[in-house]
Amino acid sequence: MSEKRIYYRRNRADKALLEKYQHVVTPHISDNMDRLRGGTAELRPLHGDGKLVGTALTVKTRPGDNLIIHKALDMLEPGDVLVVDAGGELKNAVFGEIMMTIAMEKQAAGIVINGSIRDVAAFKEANYPIYAKGVTHLGPYKDGPGEINVPVEIDSMIVNPGDLVVGDEDGLVVVPLAETEGLLPKIDAYQAKEEKQIEEIKAGTVDRSWIDKTLKEKGYQFIE
Repeated sequence: MSEKRIYYRRNRADKALLEKYQHVVTPHISDNMDRLRGGTAELRPLHGDGKLVGTALTVKTRPGDNLIIHKALDMLEPGDVLVVDAGGELKNAVFGEIMMTIAMEKQAAGIVINGSIRDVAAFKEANYPIYAKGVTHLGPYKDGPGEINVPVEIDSMIVNPGDLVVGDEDGLVVVPLAETEGLLPKIDAYQAKEEKQIEEIKAGTVDRSWIDKTLKEKGYQFIE
């Protein structure tokens, strides 16, 4: 099986759909996908508080090597999220300030790295969305191999080219492109439910009887 493949074609989320997800928080997406599509706390934002919403352009590279990532940078289109599976290796940074500048000039929405980055201060100053597992000053190699626009695994998430990527202060979640439209009504209903609960808490009218009911059903004893 070849590990030197570059695919140019992929499906993409349209601009109107991306705009709808700009106002959705990751917990609401995760809760409505059975909490199976989100990254763990190891994959964290390293830029500040900038929201990430975009379409995945995927890269699989040998750990510590960024040759194929440079090719992917040249393929970026506005609204893309560069999603790189670098094997979770933290020894060598595969992305830094110069590459960030290229991505920004391409109007890419942000970066996800299953591995390490460097030049964190530059990302924070620009508040340019980047999610990664680690930070190191040690630079990368440029030997390959690698692939572009193939399915990749990022921190337990399977990401396909064209999937919707959403990130905020709570982490990162991926929505399969085919599910993006159908998920929005569920998220809207979920958000309305949470807003109602908060209003009831503030008004002192919230019903918390479900807690004791659930504990009794699970066999807990209440002892005076």
